[in-house]
This record gives sequence, structure tokens and C-alpha cells, in this order.
Amino acid sequence: MNLIPILIFWGLAIWGVSGPPYRLLYLFFGSLAFGSFAVVSPSLTAGLTLTPTYIIMLMTIIKVLLNKDGMVFFLAQAMKRNRLLLLFLFWVVAVVITLFMPRLFAGEVSIIPVRFTGFTLGDPLTPTSQNFSQLAYLSISIAYVFATFRLLRNAEYYGYLIKAILLGAVLVVVTGALDYLDYFVDIDPLLAPFRTASYALLVEVEIMGGKRVVGLMPEASAYGSLCVFFLCLVHFFRDAIPQTWVRERLAPALVLLLILFIWMSTSSAAYVGLAAFLLVAVSEWSGRRSTLYLSMHKNRRFGFEFWTAWLLLSMLGMIVLFSPDSLDPVVDKMDQLVFNKTETSSYEERSMWTAVGWQALRDTWGLGVGMGATRTSSFIAAVFSNVGILGGVLYFGFVAQILLRKKTLSTDKKYSILLRGVRYAYIPSFIVAILVGTTADFGSYNAILYGLALALVSIPDKKENAVRENIYHQI
Repeated sequence: MNLIPILIFWGLAIWGVSGPPYRLLYLFFGSLAFGSFAVVSPSLTAGLTLTPTYIIMLMTIIKVLLNKDGMVFFLAQAMKRNRLLLLFLFWVVAVVITLFMPRLFAGEVSIIPVRFTGFTLGDPLTPTSQNFSQLAYLSISIAYVFATFRLLRNAEYYGYLIKAILLGAVLVVVTGALDYLDYFVDIDPLLAPFRTASYALLVEVEIMGGKRVVGLMPEASAYGSLCVFFLCLVHFFRDAIPQTWVRERLAPALVLLLILFIWMSTSSAAYVGLAAFLLVAVSEWSGRRSTLYLSMHKNRRFGFEFWTAWLLLSMLGMIVLFSPDSLDPVVDKMDQLVFNKTETSSYEERSMWTAVGWQALRDTWGLGVGMGATRTSSFIAAVFSNVGILGGVLYFGFVAQILLRKKTLSTDKKYSILLRGVRYAYIPSFIVAILVGTTADFGSYNAILYGLALALVSIPDKKENAVRENIYHQI
């Protein structure tokens, strides 16, 4: 039974890599919902789990970069300060530190192993296979930024990109619904073939008398974070959707369903991400009052959104006024999962991981202990403790460079909308990563956003190109 999904995946992968590159966008976003699925049996990979997303990323890298033009593009962009130089230097620093620091400081620094089976207050630093596996994951993520940058410079691919995002969002909702249905009806034989990862899968956890929805991800926090990611993409990118019924009907429905499944995941980090999304969405909505923004979003029905929000707030006010007790379960859940989180043993353990990571950075004089050497519970701490102060400055300098880009070469408003959407979509997912990020690999979520942002500011203006061509032909 486990063989059938694997064969289906590899069939789709061959279909994607053998055809136009835009097919790989569909496979990338579609694969994100299957985070607990090993596409190669772990018994054949010494226990290493190869998930669909990383395989698709590798295939995209091979198809887009591993040719003469692709390598020239890679080298050219890696040398440009306003493109990918900082990210490339970050990778160089990560490689050097990972190769030498675990050996140089072996036994002298305390770390929390990325893979451990029980509680520990710290183990001596030593080189492990996790150093190379985490460095490999980071290398794939960085190469994927280059690949998507080159891929999405083709202006014709943005329609496929939007459709791929919607496909991914639908699959996240469907897998979450199937997982929740499994709580009432035994459909485990249908889901089990997609839960073959070698690491621990927390798929049968209950909290406050209800099931934590995990979809086909390893745990609730991973599923909740994925929902936050797609929620941001669908909401902030939907202005660029040309089809009215998709923009005004399907996308809002997906937004509401994703919010519902974030709630059902009962993930504290996802709840914080949802709160961040709401704040960012309000900020973005307020910004539409400007004349320039309204001209960019002439297809957007702002009145519909306003009255929908007003209706929901009015209904909430009526509930509070006439039946306040009905909100007690919601308040109790928020108290337990968010406001009283600091009193739990899980919070204490994760805080200890982060503290050990910062101490490891100090003990190595700011050099870091190498990729995969120590785990933390904060992405910022993971980056600095793993690759040192220099690596952290290079990475976050690159992120700042990405987020501060505000202008596109093209006069097509669609690209300005998407670039603005990238900045807004990045914030909630980054806040979630600050709370639960265990490694310095920024992952597939951020890789696609970085590549997209770089491509958007590089697409030439069609009108300018037409003028140049006309002048050339006249000459």
C-alpha cells in the first residue's frame, strides 16, 4: 500500500521535470501539504527522510540552473551586491563554520543535539551526520532561491504561480479535513501511506477534549505554520488574480477555511502567527485609502470587505452582550495555549534550548558551532548560534535588502501588487519562526518568497522594450 503513493509522486515528478518549468511550481506548492511523507523508503536512506518538497526543489534546481546558461546566471547574480551576493556569502560562511567549528570546539561547548531521544540539559559538541544533513538542506534552500529567481523572471509564469498557490492552499485544507474526519471515522488506512517519515509523528494528540489537527504534517505546529503561510499568500496575493470569481469567491473562502484550520491545529505559534496576520492585514487594508493604491487595486471590492468585517464584529459584539458564557471555551483555550504558555514544561524546555544556543555562540567567541550542531526554539537564535555573528549579519542583511525593495522595473501594476504582497506575507511566518524555529535553514517557505521578490524587481518593462526594439529596427 505504501508503494502506491510513492509511485504516484515519482510519476508526477517525472511529468514535472520533463515538461515546461512552470509545472514544477504546481508540484512545489502541492507538495508542501505532505510533510510526513517519505518519497524514498527510510530503510534505503539510513533513516534520512526525503520529503516531496525537497525533491521538487532539487529537480527545479537541476532543470533551471544545471546548464550553461543557468551556471552563468548563478555566478552573475552571486556577484551582484543588490541581488544575491549577501546570501551567497552567508552560504560560504555556513560551509566553513560547519566543516571546522564542530572539530575545533569538540567537547568544549555544550549544545542540544538536533536529534535526541530524551530530555537533556546539554551535551558536549561533537561532529555528527546532522552537520552535513542540515548543511545540505540549507544549500538546497539557497540554490532554490537562485532557481526561482531565474524561473520567475519569465513574466508569463505569474498566472501559473497564482494557480499553484491556490492548489497548495486547497490541499492544505483537504488534508486537514481528512485528518479531522479520521477522529470520527476510521480512515487511517487512507492516511497511513502518507505518514512514513522516520522522525516522530505526533498525529494522535488531543488537547482540551479535542483533536489537534495535523493534516499530513508531522505535528500540529508544523501544520498550523503551513496554514499561516498559505493564508498570507492567498490573502495578500489575491489582488493579482485576474479571474473575478476566483478573486472574489474562491480566495476569500480559502482564507476563512485556513483560519478555521489554524484554530483547529491548537498550535500556540500558529495562533500568534494568525494574530500577526490580522494586524498586518488591517495595516494593509488601511493603506488602500491612498489614491495610488486604489488605482493599483481598481478591481478590488473594498466595500464588500469592510461590510464583511463589520458584520463579523457586530455578531461578536452581540454574542458578548447577550451570551457571554458561550465564549468561555474560546477564552479557556487561549489562556491555556497562549497566555499561560510560559507556565508549561514544554515552554521551559524550549527556552532552555534557546539559552544553550546563545551560550554556545558566546563560548565560541561569536564563531558559531556549525549547521545542525545545536537546536534552539527560535530561528534567530538558531542562525546566530549555528553560523556565528558574521553569518547572522549576512543573512539578515539579505532579508532586509529583500523587504526594502519597493519598486519594479515594469509599469504593470500586477508586479507591484505581488511585491507588496511578498513583504506583507513574510512578516507572520517570520514571527512564527522566531517562536518555533529549531534550525538555521530558512526553508522552502522563505526561499520561494526571496526568489519571487528578486524576480519581480528584475522583470523589464514591456513598453520600454517595445520602444527599444522599434528604435533598433529603425536604425
